[in-house]
Amino acid sequence: MKLIFFDIDGTLISAGGAGTRSLNKAFEEVLGIKEAFKNFEMAGKTDIQIIKEGLKLLGIKNNSNVLISQIIESYIKNLKHEINNNSKHLKPGVKYFIEFLYYDFKYPLGLLTGNLESGAKIKLEPFGLNSFFSFGAFGSDHEDRNFLLPIGIERFISKFNLKVHFHQCIVIGDTPRDVTCAKIYGAKAIAVATGPYSVDELKKTDADIVVENLTEINKILPLLS
Repeated sequence: MKLIFFDIDGTLISAGGAGTRSLNKAFEEVLGIKEAFKNFEMAGKTDIQIIKEGLKLLGIKNNSNVLISQIIESYIKNLKHEINNNSKHLKPGVKYFIEFLYYDFKYPLGLLTGNLESGAKIKLEPFGLNSFFSFGAFGSDHEDRNFLLPIGIERFISKFNLKVHFHQCIVIGDTPRDVTCAKIYGAKAIAVATGPYSVDELKKTDADIVVENLTEINKILPLLS
């Protein structure tokens, strides 16, 4: 058995900029700062990490749990609205690939994402993908992505009462951070060039397989067997 974990943004979907707009609005509503995340690199980071780095770059030393909770509350409120945009879309091959794993291989599918758990569900809902993922690890579990895979595995074990080891896990993502958070535990990593990084850039990571997108199932199949 293989345990497959998916990143969300840049891997499964593009939210059409909904996340960035929602964070900008949250900082404006809570702190009165407009366009706080202009030219800010978010790829592969967790939401909590992004918020804390944003506060630091703006020279705001107060990063108390109260302030971060206020920002998160505003972010989620705005995300529910911002996700309803015409630019959001599934990445190539995603729906078929997920259904192939779920129905044909019958592999358990989880999420390993920097998104807050509530934010992840909001982003996936318009595409009808939430029902495929019954467990996962999120940015709301830990602000450091490298701690998420053990959390995801423990969630799976608790839910299904089945033992699984790191070497049985595959993490699919679009950034070097997705690759790293798998490889440090001896898990496999598939890197897809559907986000901000090219195939050539992703080949410089320790990814086991690098593909343009998830339509390249034949390249991925050997890792799934």
